[in-house]
Amino acid sequence: MIYEIDALGLLCPLPVLKLRKHLNACVSGDEVHILADDPVAVIDIPHFCKQTGHIFVSAEKLTNDATKYIIRAK
Repeated sequence: MIYEIDALGLLCPLPVLKLRKHLNACVSGDEVHILADDPVAVIDIPHFCKQTGHIFVSAEKLTNDATKYIIRAK
């Protein structure tokens, strides 16, 4: 299953907190796609994944200031 989170306009630590909440409800293999424009998210989200064992799949810079992060639940 794929879940989408809109974290645009939210600053640290809110994007990671929203991501954690969704991942806690996921089963292994589910994907969470999160849109964030917080400049610190590029560091925070991969670091969160490394600490928790979730798989950081990719980060795609969009045409605006947002980045789409894809994370796969462990």
